[in-house]
Amino acid sequence: MNVELKALFITAASIGFAHTLFGPDHYLPFVMMSWARKWSWAKTAVITFLCGLGHIASSIVLGFVGVALGVIVGKLELVESVRGDIAAWLLIGFGLAYLVWGLRKAYRDQPHTHGHIHEGEAGHAHSHSHNMEHIHVHDEKAQTSITPWMLFVVFIFGPCEPLIPILMYPAAEKSVFGLIMVTVIFGATTIATMLATVLLARAGISFIPMKKVQRYSHALAGATIFICGMAIVFLGL
Repeated sequence: MNVELKALFITAASIGFAHTLFGPDHYLPFVMMSWARKWSWAKTAVITFLCGLGHIASSIVLGFVGVALGVIVGKLELVESVRGDIAAWLLIGFGLAYLVWGLRKAYRDQPHTHGHIHEGEAGHAHSHSHNMEHIHVHDEKAQTSITPWMLFVVFIFGPCEPLIPILMYPAAEKSVFGLIMVTVIFGATTIATMLATVLLARAGISFIPMKKVQRYSHALAGATIFICGMAIVFLGL
């Protein structure tokens, strides 16, 4: 193995780690949805892993096709840019829709008091919310089944911008082995960083007193996802 390939391998690991850690859209949506929907550790890890795999795989396929057909790097970067815009707007749309649903749910679940007067008895009142009503249970189940798929679709469109021009094309000029290795190293580092960041952040939230805002957990999750999408579009994160 020559020095240039070793340098590419180290670069692949470094970029995989940095581009994930400095891209909050890679982990904040999973942290917030896990907290809001009370996902187990296993479910959180599986959903994060699958979305990360889809995120990496889509760019890998595009990169291998480009290398095999000899497509100019600039053209692939343009495709990746379009994919990135689609992913960002999908994230914005999903976050906004979930925010609205979360606010509606928080309002609907607000405890309130009903007074009752029975013949021959003193009046009394009791407080309750409609959180457990039948229609709300169906609503909750629908959201539970759709949410992971929405995140997966967003991450399928989300590009790994540095993978193709910085790693795959230079490695392909050296050897097929180098191309495969930089791809594997970058992908493994990216997914491992996503998993570690999501699970550590999720554990951190468990230590923060959040009971007072628990009713707004879904709205907060939606707002966070919406802000992540906006940051990608307008700040280039």
